[in-house]
Parts: sequence; structure tokens; C-alpha cells
Amino acid sequence: MISAVRSGSTLLRCVLDTHSRICAPHELHLPDFQVQLDTLQANVSMEAMGLDLAEVEHLLWDRMLHRLLAASGKHTIVDKTPANALRWQRLAQCWPQARFIFLVRHPSHVLDSMLAAAKGALGQELKERFGEQNERWGNPDSAQTMLLPQLSGVIQARAALPGLTVRYEELTADPARVTQDICRFLGLEWEPEMMEYGRVDHGPFKVFLGDNSERIHSGRIQASRELPAGDSVPPRLREVCQSLGYLPH
Repeated sequence: MISAVRSGSTLLRCVLDTHSRICAPHELHLPDFQVQLDTLQANVSMEAMGLDLAEVEHLLWDRMLHRLLAASGKHTIVDKTPANALRWQRLAQCWPQARFIFLVRHPSHVLDSMLAAAKGALGQELKERFGEQNERWGNPDSAQTMLLPQLSGVIQARAALPGLTVRYEELTADPARVTQDICRFLGLEWEPEMMEYGRVDHGPFKVFLGDNSERIHSGRIQASRELPAGDSVPPRLREVCQSLGYLPH
């Protein structure tokens, strides 16, 4: 899954994880798992096997997903880490046959969600761990600076990779239709129970693993707010709103 932060990826992953054949774990941050070859001997060994460092890292990432999928007893695995939007090229290189779901949400609402999160559990965790990073999330200008590269990554990935675009607003307004489209895209039978994600244990909801809001804990898909008027969109977000189809060009 390719999406920016606060775009509804935790909701969608819970909905997908409720399917009997889909394993959708918490955020995995796989590209942050890196391999280091400390000796000349290790480098010579990798060269003899025809592997470079990136390919060895790909083996590690793939093994992590395989371990989770095997433990789940399911058929398909989905990774929803928002940072994937910044590393989609590596993901496509690692898994050239992957099926990509592009989850988008109105950038103004994404920004609003970032600012709201900064006042809650996420903000408290960031303040305790990093201090100044809490200020970056809670400041509109700084939050936009953090958000724009991810939104740009989603736009670039959509242009370069085949896949299915899912709009958060449509998912929350018509979950049956949207989840049917997703299942069709993944080659799986639709299960109406997906829309009742609260009946299934999806693992921990905590900071750095996904959304931890009351809306997620409700176990219900709740309608999104109405889209903002075009003149209320912050100037720095207008271009990405146009690219994502939320504003006319």
C-alpha cells in the first residue's frame, strides 16, 4: 500500500486484515531494516553469490513478510507503512510482481489529522522521545514540509506503477463497493465481514505502528467529513490537490 501519513491506512489495513485470506499487519518500516557487511570476506562472499547490498536487504524484507504471512495462515500480505511513499522504487525493485494499492485522502484533511495527532498520544510520544519533533508535527508550516514529499511520492508512484487507487472518502462513504473493488483487484472473493473489522484482533494499536485514535478503536467505518472548499486549501497543498484530483487544474 502506498499512502501518505494520516490518510486512513490503518483503517484500510484493519478492513483488509479482517478478510480470511489477507494478512495486513501493523506498520513494518521494512526499508529501515538495513544490512551491513562489516568485513572484506563478507563482501567477497556476496559478490560470489551475485548479490549486492540492496539485494541482500531485499532478502531480509522478503523473509520478514514471509514469516508474518506463514504465521497468519493466510494467502496475501499487505504492508501499509506510510514511509513506503518515499521508497516506492525500492519496493517495486524488491517485489516486481507486487500489486500496489494507492490510498489517497484530501491533503487538507491529512494536514488537519496530522495537527490533531500532534495534540494527542502521538504528540506526547514524540515529545518524550524527540522533543522538537513534536513541534514539527504540531506546526502547520512544518507539518506541510513533512507531508509534501510523501504526497509527491504517492503521485509519482501512481504515475509509474500499475495499481488500484482507493480514495479514503469513497471507502468511508461506500465501503461495500470499495472493498469489492479491492478484492477483485487482489483476485480474492469479497467477504462482507470485512466491514466489521472490530470483531477481529488486529494486534497492537500504538504510536509508530499506525493510528491509535478513538475512531480506529471504535471498530466501525465512519463517514468522512465533507471535502473542504477549494479556497480554503493552503497554497502549498494546491498543486498536490490538483494532481490527486481534488481540485481542477
